[in-house]
Amino acid sequence: MSCFSFTALPIKGLCRVQREHIGDSRGFLSRLFCVDELRAAGWEHPVAQINHTYTARRGTVRGMHFQHPPHAEMKLVSCVRGEVWDVAIDLRAGSPTFLHWYAEHLSEENGSALLIPEGCAHGFQSLTDDAELIYCHSMAYAPQAEGGLNPLDGRLGVSWPLEVVEMSARDSAHPMLDSQFKGLTL
Repeated sequence: MSCFSFTALPIKGLCRVQREHIGDSRGFLSRLFCVDELRAAGWEHPVAQINHTYTARRGTVRGMHFQHPPHAEMKLVSCVRGEVWDVAIDLRAGSPTFLHWYAEHLSEENGSALLIPEGCAHGFQSLTDDAELIYCHSMAYAPQAEGGLNPLDGRLGVSWPLEVVEMSARDSAHPMLDSQFKGLTL
């Protein structure tokens, strides 16, 4: 029996992963990661790092983060508490969806996760107070490879569903894209 179902999304390699909840009177079990099953959706590496984020305030935006090659990473993002608007932006040079974004509503109730391919930036807005995410990464964090886009960059045109009430100084300081940005070559 499969613990996941997969839906391909408009950006190549981006995939909605629906977790199967197996429950009874005690509660439920939901698998967050299985390399054997996720291989069918494009996951090709072992998990190198798992991160847990907590966002206290509704309307807060985190992102848009990525790592430059050769440290480009896949991410599997799951919401385990609250709700978020999870966004991926295609940064791959030559991609037909270059600089296009796609968002999914992730929540503890809907059991959806977003599988984000290498070469995409990732961020989210918390739709509830006290939102928590679990991220599985295919590459470990490499500070020298860190990259980011300004979440409010008009060239990206991300439609955040709520007023942005808070961002970190680091995320706010990410530069706006200019015509010199040609994308990531993987």
